[in-house]
Formats: sequence, C-alpha cells, structure tokens
Amino acid sequence: MACEIAPDYFDPLAVDQEQARDVARWRKAERARLLADRQALSVSQRRAAADMIAARVDTLLAERFPNIDGLTLSAWWPIKAELNLRPWLESLLARGANVTLPVVTAPSAPLAFRLWTPDCRMVQGFWKIPVPADGPEVVPDLTLAPLVGWDPAGFRLGYGGGYFDRTLAVLSPRPMTIGIGLQSARLATIFPQPHDIALDVILTEAGVQYEQKDA
Repeated sequence: MACEIAPDYFDPLAVDQEQARDVARWRKAERARLLADRQALSVSQRRAAADMIAARVDTLLAERFPNIDGLTLSAWWPIKAELNLRPWLESLLARGANVTLPVVTAPSAPLAFRLWTPDCRMVQGFWKIPVPADGPEVVPDLTLAPLVGWDPAGFRLGYGGGYFDRTLAVLSPRPMTIGIGLQSARLATIFPQPHDIALDVILTEAGVQYEQKDA
C-alpha cells in the first residue's frame, strides 16, 4: 500500500468517515424536505409536469435514436408522488420500443430489469412496489431514473438505498442514463461521494439541465 511506503501519502479517493456521516445526515434532511414539497403539489400539477417531461424525452430520443423500434428502456412504477409516465410508456410500446421495470431481487443487490406491458401480471415487490411477476430479465439500452433531487453536475439524490448506483456499476454494456425530476428539486450540490455515479442527462419540465458532453 502506498500509505505504508510513504506515510505522508494522500489518497484522493479515501473516504473521510466523519464527512460521510455529515453528508448522509444532510441528504436525509434534504430528501425529506424535497419529498414533502413534491407531495404538496396537486395531482394536476404533477400531471402537467409529467406531460411536459414526456414530450421533452421524446425530443431527446429523436435526437439520439433515429428509430426507437426495438429500443429497450427502463422506467419506474410511480410511488411517493413521483411523476407518472405510464401513459407515455404505453405510447412507446405502440411505437415498437420495449419497456422494463426495475426489480429488487435481493437486499443491497444490483437491480434486475423485467419487461413490462400494461396487461402483464404484476406482484408486490420490495418496498411494496408493483413489479412484473415473471418474464425474462434484460439489460436496457436506456434507463430513466426518478430524481428526488439533482445538482448541476449531473448527480442524483435518490431514496438512499444505493440501488441505482450499484446497478450502473455492474451493467455491461452500461446504458444511457437520464434522470427525470422537477425543476424545483434542484440542489446546488448533493456533495457527491466516491460511490455516486453522474448521470448522462438530467431533464425536468423546464428542459435539459445537464448533459455529459460525450453522452
């Protein structure tokens, strides 16, 4: 180890445990605040935001994928006042795309993705979230990730379980990642830690807020 050879060696990837605890406490408080703010929005406000975002994702897909026929995309089943994109997902299916939903197969394990259609059999999964009951597991070409919060550097504040980052770290090939959230959920920074993985794009009802140059 470098620190044994040179005691004054500084590892820039090392984690300061006290700082990590401070960040975790801060994230917990911000997560609660942002979830309360989102819950306070009316159903019509959330529906309008979802409709605007769906149109903006369509524009982004048209720029990146000349033909979405056969494209496999992962989304989410809305919980905790999340934006409901299911009507738009159904339109993707009608255009020939494949839609998947994430499935927790074991605590703290990377997510799996199962194909979804409006008439597929659903069961109650982890956190009581409905998931496809069966069917093949696939690797999506594109993942949409719901954002509790986000920052201008492309980092996502989620629910704190680490499932999304853990999944991105092992998927091969790694899919394009688009974070979907509200403009009001913008944070100056989430204080990214070594395990945090920046998204390729962050998109809100106001448009694209972040995009990796090589994404």
